[in-house]
Amino acid sequence: MITLLGSLLGFLSAAFPDFLKLFRDAQDRKHELKILEMQMEQQKLGASQRLEEIQVNADIAESQALYRTYNTGIRWVDALNGTVRPVIAYSFFILYALVKVMQFSADLPWLLWTTEDQAIFAGIISFYFGQRAMSKLRSGK
Repeated sequence: MITLLGSLLGFLSAAFPDFLKLFRDAQDRKHELKILEMQMEQQKLGASQRLEEIQVNADIAESQALYRTYNTGIRWVDALNGTVRPVIAYSFFILYALVKVMQFSADLPWLLWTTEDQAIFAGIISFYFGQRAMSKLRSGK
C-alpha cells in the first residue's frame, strides 16, 4: 500500500510542474486577451478623436478660406467691405424705427408692437446671441 501511495505521489509530483505551467499559460492568455481588448478600445477612441480633429481642421480651413476673400490688399476696398453688413443692419433699423415713429404719430399705437414685431425682434436677438454662443462652443470656451 505504501508502494502504491509512493508511486501515486511520485507521479503527481512529477506532473505538478506541467499542471502549473498549463494554469499559468491559461492566465497569461486571459491577460493578453484583456490587454488586446483594451488596445482595441484605445484605438477606437483614438480614431474617433482623430476624425473629430479632422472635422475641426476642415471647419477652420473653410473659415480661413472665406475670410481670405475679404482681404484684397487695397485699404479703402477692405474698409468698405467691412462696413457692408453694419451699414445694412443700421439702415434697416433706422427704417424700422421711422416706420414705428410714423405709426405712433399717426395715432396708431396698436401697431407699435405686433406679433410680427415680436418675431423680428426675437429673430434678430436669437441670431446675434446664438452666433456668439455657437462661436464660443466651437472654440471650446
